[in-house]
Amino acid sequence: MKRKAKKLPASKSAEEVENSDPSSHGEEEEDEEELPTPSKATKTEDHASEESVPRPQKLSKGELYKPPTAEELHQLKEAESLFHCNLLKMQMEELLKEVVLSERRKRLVDSFIMKIKALLQNVPQTREVELNDHSWISEGVKVPFLWVPKTTKGKFHMAPPASVSLVGSYPLGTCTKPSVSVDLSVIMPPAVLHPKDVLNQRYPRKRALYLAGLAQHLRSSPEIGTLRYSCLHGNHLLPELTLFHPKRNNVRTHWYTDAVGPPTPHYNSSLLGDVLPKAHLQFLSAISAQCSAFGEAVALLKVWLRQRQLDRGAGCFSGFVGSMLVAYLLSSHRVSNSMTAYQLLRNSLHFLASTDLTKNGITLAKNPDSKAPTLHEFHSTFQVVFVDPSGYLNLCADMTANTYKQVQNEASLSLQFWDDPTVDGFQALLMTPKPLIRTCDHVFQLHGLVKLQASCKKLNLLGELMDHGGDYVLTALPFILSLLQLGLGKRIHLLTHSLTADPEWSVDSEPPKHKDQTPLSFGLLLNPEHSSSVLERGPPADSPEAAEFRQLWGPRAELRRFQDGAITEAVLWGGSSACQKRLVPREIITHLLQLHADIPESCVRYVGGLFDDVIKIGTGEEESLKVVQSFDDLSRKLWQLEDLPLSITSVQAAHPALRYTQVFPPVPQKLDYSFFEQDKQSRALVPHKDKPCPVFIPPLQVICHMEGSGKWPHERLAIRHVKAAFHIRLGELLRKQHMYTCSTTPTHVDVYKDGLIFRIQVAYHREPQVLRESIGPDGLLRYRDNEEAQALEMETLHRPYLTSTLHGLQQQHPSFGVTCRLAKRWLAAQLFSDEVDEDAADLLVASLFLQPVPFTPPSSPQVGFLRFLHLLSSFDWKNCPLVVNFNSQLTASDYVEIKNNFIASRESLPVMFIATPKDKKVSIWTKQGPSVQMLQRLIVVASESLRVLEAQLLDPSQNQDVRVALRPPLDMYDVLIHLNPKYVPLLDQAVDPPHITFSRGTVPGSAPSTRGLLPVIDFNPVSLYLAELRDAFGHLALFFCDPYGGTVIAVLWKPQAFKAQPFKTSQMSARCVEVSGDEAHSLPNVEAILEDFRIMGDALVRKVEPRMENWVV
Repeated sequence: MKRKAKKLPASKSAEEVENSDPSSHGEEEEDEEELPTPSKATKTEDHASEESVPRPQKLSKGELYKPPTAEELHQLKEAESLFHCNLLKMQMEELLKEVVLSERRKRLVDSFIMKIKALLQNVPQTREVELNDHSWISEGVKVPFLWVPKTTKGKFHMAPPASVSLVGSYPLGTCTKPSVSVDLSVIMPPAVLHPKDVLNQRYPRKRALYLAGLAQHLRSSPEIGTLRYSCLHGNHLLPELTLFHPKRNNVRTHWYTDAVGPPTPHYNSSLLGDVLPKAHLQFLSAISAQCSAFGEAVALLKVWLRQRQLDRGAGCFSGFVGSMLVAYLLSSHRVSNSMTAYQLLRNSLHFLASTDLTKNGITLAKNPDSKAPTLHEFHSTFQVVFVDPSGYLNLCADMTANTYKQVQNEASLSLQFWDDPTVDGFQALLMTPKPLIRTCDHVFQLHGLVKLQASCKKLNLLGELMDHGGDYVLTALPFILSLLQLGLGKRIHLLTHSLTADPEWSVDSEPPKHKDQTPLSFGLLLNPEHSSSVLERGPPADSPEAAEFRQLWGPRAELRRFQDGAITEAVLWGGSSACQKRLVPREIITHLLQLHADIPESCVRYVGGLFDDVIKIGTGEEESLKVVQSFDDLSRKLWQLEDLPLSITSVQAAHPALRYTQVFPPVPQKLDYSFFEQDKQSRALVPHKDKPCPVFIPPLQVICHMEGSGKWPHERLAIRHVKAAFHIRLGELLRKQHMYTCSTTPTHVDVYKDGLIFRIQVAYHREPQVLRESIGPDGLLRYRDNEEAQALEMETLHRPYLTSTLHGLQQQHPSFGVTCRLAKRWLAAQLFSDEVDEDAADLLVASLFLQPVPFTPPSSPQVGFLRFLHLLSSFDWKNCPLVVNFNSQLTASDYVEIKNNFIASRESLPVMFIATPKDKKVSIWTKQGPSVQMLQRLIVVASESLRVLEAQLLDPSQNQDVRVALRPPLDMYDVLIHLNPKYVPLLDQAVDPPHITFSRGTVPGSAPSTRGLLPVIDFNPVSLYLAELRDAFGHLALFFCDPYGGTVIAVLWKPQAFKAQPFKTSQMSARCVEVSGDEAHSLPNVEAILEDFRIMGDALVRKVEPRMENWVV
């Protein structure tokens, strides 16, 4: 294990000082271990007296209107040219105030450091013993090193350190919260060391023993609290002796094995890590002295790295590397010393995005000596090259090429939205966390890491294993990444991996073994064009590349002849449905790891399709496609109808199933006619009262616009009569020309086609305007908006347009529809489907694809669903409108207009405001809900669901049941109405379907495309019962139910409904009289209401369960 020389958390420092200084009690709160939000006010560092508080001063008119000074003009110009607006500048300034240490905290830390230094200078000297003799260490302290091999030559004794000094970010002034740490460099005395200690891990072992001796000494002091060992960035060895060439061998192979010794560049780099901290500090201090904004720029870069989880763990892009990068840009004059922190951050990200350090390394060495390695030599040894000022140390020695590619990708994404005025750049750039599970489309883990020992042997990595001090995880990782990158190829945009966390353990515990590390997590950013392809087409059979292809894929490679006549190598993967094809990368990964690295499939935990079963009845996506294809065919036939009085101008879909977002798309059913009764007049099937509720067949709404003509009347009732006549005519023509079974009503015509019901509704474009017309008392024509006109516009204009637009979005992003289905299934399962309707839910998901910053658009339903939960739980619904910019129709000025209108009219607007290009001011999709209280609950439930799911997806030790996030907590409700599953038609769609099943009047086989008896349409007893309850008792209670197979209706009493009201005979529905003195009041009759629940439900209600512990009447 590699340890830090001495790393002291600042929080611990303050705690120790507080123990000795009671006056400092209570100051810890200002440095909470969470990233700050820009809205929080910075706490004052010292308690100012009342006299020092600034008070407003009255200014003369001349002072008020005097022209700005040159300095003020400069600041205004800077804000205008560098930032979207002054707000962004202030946000960055406030962020810097939040992340840097306060002066009071620094004084506490400095005081504690002085005590530590004094203790360390008094370390007692011990007798000299063999390096393997640990008897001088007390039982309460363990040596933080894995002694493999167990023996090595050398002698050791404890002695006071040669020096103790501050290094790292704290003395430089670039130390940032939340993870504040102070590094102390403790130099071992020369008498403890020997010139040959660089060989065979002697120095790392002496260093570990010395660290154990320091721990033993510090534990004896009452001023020191808990001590823990740690590893710096997951590295193993941190020696301090001399400069080393990366191609030298300093671990003798005959000591480690019996083979010839290769170079040990990583071992050598870790040795150099102890030599150069002071030199690096001096270099960075000199740079900082020349550039006043250096510290602030480094602080911003550290925040950027932390939000993307790039600055912690083995091979990370640490804050120190970030500091060196900014220093490189300044020292090489790529940026100016006069630049602001904002400019330095932007230029740093631009450099990262445009410079590939895996191919073109950089160096800080101005005049390296003749023995220093060249950049070419560094590249031949390391994957990423960034050389320090000495010319010998590669600062990115342990970084994999994939980690740097991730840094590049993140920098490129950040620059894309940096100047976008339609994006909150500050929030996306510095305030939004990007964990792996929410950033990557698919994630998989390798557990049982002990298997990687066999991988090292299979991949012939013995030299690399020795170079990494026996850490087979870090040894095998780069080769596994290269293998998977080659195999996945164009299926992915990026392959990344989590960085092994820096281990920490108590000083009285043995160091953790390599096999005890947390599972390795890998992330895939998929290329949706190729990721689901089941065919891997290789080179022609007679080409030289064919042998490499066969070697890569092993027995899965085969010769295949294609339609163009070519005979090539190819690999065919399994998968017939869309959800199976999405998991082709899993099949590739498990095959390659087993074939080339001896990692069995049981060690690979692929997290990519765990949510599919939640919304899968059949396959889901294929059913949606069949529904859309059937609609397209019906649309063509409607266009071709002859003998209509007026021609059809458009046929528009207006149902979620016709835009791929229906949670459970309708499946064509072949009916068992014996299960039903038959209406003699219409020959339509009707339910049998003694049998279970028949299969639920929803009508798919289709809006058919007729051409404008002077033949249309101008009176609302007459328009309805004309529309009814059109419905009759459409039914006749479809029945006559295409043999469809039709049922005509004045408001629509139902068409039975391909086992589906299409409900065609004729629309006249001027009808909403006619509904708004009224004649005033003065006889003048007036226009006044009303609910009837709004509802008609919603049904015939807005919803068809939304359906068409979302259908187009599905064509661009194949995972959009499935993400919508998952989101709406969660909303329904958590009993929110009546608060956030289907259209609003689809718009919420659409925003994730149209404006995904700081992410890329989701390419898998899983990551889309997790981001949906994050959007619900983190978006500032109170102060910000959610803008869904379809087809980029909204410009920057439109965004400003929407924001200004939103602020001006906030009190009258819905609490969840969604703006679209066709709806900038009203948010028609959320006018009916959610309420303030329900939105607050929605936020809480979404936050908890996200926490549970992300923890479960990344922790294989947890119970792997994603349905836990779809099971609603029912303990908050006042009454539970339990339903009889026999009469719940969608029972098989429940989150946890019961084992008992009922016949629903269907038989196996294909539904007829034409003719056939008309089935029972849109018959759901649960929905009908729920509507009756709300109509009768909506003034007393709220009713909630999962529309997809829910067998419980949850009831929540309205608090104001139980307040005593004056007795009125006209308002005695469901109430009882209570007489107090001379006054009579009425209260809800709860017992009668509960009995009415049961009576209204009849056979549908199994029992009514009052939760008396929640309420008292």
